[in-house]
Amino acid sequence: MTENTTDVLVVGAGPTGLTLAVDLARRGVRCRVVERAAGPANGSKGKGLQPRTQEVFDDLGVVDRILASAAPYPPVLVRVGPVPVWRMRMHKPARPTDAVPYPMVVMHPQWRTEAVLRERLAELGGRVDQDAELTAFEQDADGVTARLGGGRSVRARYLVAADGGRSKVRKALGIGFTGETREEERMALADVRAEGLARDRIHMWARPGKGMVALYPMAGTGSFQVLASLKPGDVPLDTVEWFQRLIAERSMTRGVRVTELLWSSLYRVNIRLADRFRAGRVFLAGDAAHVHPPSGGQGLNTGVQDAYNLGWKLARVLAGAPDALLDTYEEERRPIAAHVLGLSSELYGKKTVRRDEETYQLTLSYRGGSLAGNGGDRVPDGPVELAGGSRARMFDLLRGPHFTLLSPDPAPRVPGGPEVRAYVPARPYGGARHTLVRPDGYVGIATSSAEELAGYLAMV
Repeated sequence: MTENTTDVLVVGAGPTGLTLAVDLARRGVRCRVVERAAGPANGSKGKGLQPRTQEVFDDLGVVDRILASAAPYPPVLVRVGPVPVWRMRMHKPARPTDAVPYPMVVMHPQWRTEAVLRERLAELGGRVDQDAELTAFEQDADGVTARLGGGRSVRARYLVAADGGRSKVRKALGIGFTGETREEERMALADVRAEGLARDRIHMWARPGKGMVALYPMAGTGSFQVLASLKPGDVPLDTVEWFQRLIAERSMTRGVRVTELLWSSLYRVNIRLADRFRAGRVFLAGDAAHVHPPSGGQGLNTGVQDAYNLGWKLARVLAGAPDALLDTYEEERRPIAAHVLGLSSELYGKKTVRRDEETYQLTLSYRGGSLAGNGGDRVPDGPVELAGGSRARMFDLLRGPHFTLLSPDPAPRVPGGPEVRAYVPARPYGGARHTLVRPDGYVGIATSSAEELAGYLAMV
């Protein structure tokens, strides 16, 4: 028996699923999030939030809460056994600019990022259904029927799988997951409380023949994240004693004492990309669509961008836009995921901890796509001079679920078209009379033709 109906069913309450749910909720789209776990996650897992992700969270109304407890990565001290051999920073220090208000990667444990997004979702009237595992689903021309544990079912117009690298939805659809799993390259990941370590640096030890271990002081908490390579035959145990021995063995010091194990997991290096991101009324996002090695901090952030791209498109189609608009999700996001996977793999192969602007995701573009017109690039922040001499910041104009038109002319009237907020700049933005910015902050079209502008709005 069908329990209820919704417009969008999101499977998985990690950062990707929660970002999508928040974006849909603020657009007035009925959305239900189901999560098989009995309660919220408690592991740090992905901990780095890239500058572009911070911009997304600004638009969603949560960046201030995140930055209140986040911090830039501290310096890294690398030792061979107890001997210091290298000091460095993972990210170049940078100050905010007009164009880039969030210039630094910040450390913020994943459990806390999810908590902030859950709080925002609740403010918008949504919630996560815990202990609600998807067991099966069928789709037809009008929607998707999802079966949940306990004999429950949900009818939705669309289903989005944000259920991780082992996605049950992707497997049920028979979508290939091309790439490799490096079984020989395993890592132990854990959150611990420890004594005898300064919290003003990342501690990394490498001992020949034994392996590597790193302890990251997690911003805004009293804990450390442990990341340790495993040798063939190593059997990690979820005990304080096991992590204590591992750290002592590789650091060659007894000065560090693990006092509490908060969470642990076994990680295998995976580099995979789904062959498709859409099958009918079902979409893949985040780790369900692409999984990354840990280098570069790209996995969580790419999933957030997936959700941010898909959210406004689902809302427009639910409001009557052509279904073909949803095909642009895969068209735009799969090449980005492939590019980011290549970048992550290159960094991992070099065994480097240094990052640069390419990993910040500010330069990623949708140029050349069917929704890009002659645009496709991210719109930077900065002061905008409006008609009459008034001034505003670009991100303040863009913030919200609307399209933004920078033009001396009013927005064209398009039956059933999207909400467009128009502003009159003192001079053309980007040299075009009309610049239309998509809800996800990318230029949709820049043109001096009112007919071309109206045609783009009709398409969406």
